[in-house]
Amino acid sequence: MGVVGVEVRAGGAGDAGELAAALVRNRRYMAPREPYRAEGYYTAEAQAERLADGGVRWFAVDGERIVGAAILSGIVRGPFCSASLGYWVDEAYTGRGVASALVDEVCRAAREELGLHRIEACTMLDNHASQRVLEKGGFVRIGTAPRYLHIAGDWRDHHLFQRVLHDGPPPGVPGDLPVEDDRA
Repeated sequence: MGVVGVEVRAGGAGDAGELAAALVRNRRYMAPREPYRAEGYYTAEAQAERLADGGVRWFAVDGERIVGAAILSGIVRGPFCSASLGYWVDEAYTGRGVASALVDEVCRAAREELGLHRIEACTMLDNHASQRVLEKGGFVRIGTAPRYLHIAGDWRDHHLFQRVLHDGPPPGVPGDLPVEDDRA
């Protein structure tokens, strides 16, 4: 993956304890960019519930230690074939390419394994580092959403990004469907 000592792998139910530890370790660091989290969120039990919620997760790990995470949530099939991407990196691992490696792996898996057409992501307006990660990963800014998420006690504006993964038809739909011309 290009980051010495760190690998990206799929996440699973057995990761709840280490994920909780990573979130506790980075709680103060992530607070300015995260929604309010109740105390119970930082437990292995709460993380086990989150891991079972249907999103697809990847972890950046250094040995057994989780040092970053990405999730595809809100996966919609059919003609939309889209999902939302969220990610974070341990404070001690920022600036080392971990977020870029996570985004690259998510995009690869979303296209090759999940058959998705596009992924969307958002960042707070001043989160320039995350915007660079997305742009480096092939995302383009498509707009700004006023008062998008409640973060650090206020509704925050966010830039919206997307990456189109392919222009083929959705799974199960032939690529050469006839188009009717109703201009007669």
